[in-house]
Amino acid sequence: MKAFLMSTAIALGAAMPAFADLVTVPSSKSVTETADALAAAIEGAGAKVVARVDHHKAAEGAGLEMAEATVLIFGNPKIGTPAMQADTRAGLRLPLKVLVYADEDGKTHLTYEDPAAMFAGLDIPSDAGFVKTMTGALGKLTGKAAE
Repeated sequence: MKAFLMSTAIALGAAMPAFADLVTVPSSKSVTETADALAAAIEGAGAKVVARVDHHKAAEGAGLEMAEATVLIFGNPKIGTPAMQADTRAGLRLPLKVLVYADEDGKTHLTYEDPAAMFAGLDIPSDAGFVKTMTGALGKLTGKAAE
């Protein structure tokens, strides 16, 4: 039992830093309005929304309840391809994703993973130009969606 508790504690401790690398931006709009604004900002910036996953609707379809939560998956090959050229395994982390959700108080937030942290453990330097570009783009896009 002690070994199980110790291994669980180690596993949880190892997972914790990943949560520290999430960036959250508050929005005064509803989840749907924020997700729509994010999609428009993405398309307006020349990127493409690849998918829109409505977790809330999927839960309802399964007879379950959960707060509104939608993930937008998007990218621009001019920015993402250099990451995959540096390390093909970056394809496991791309395209980019932003979660738009309502918290327990009904307030809307946009959350995404910091690109430098997202590529940690790959053969991609955290100061690579495309990492800086992705970081800047995510900040601008989520900021615009939250306006």
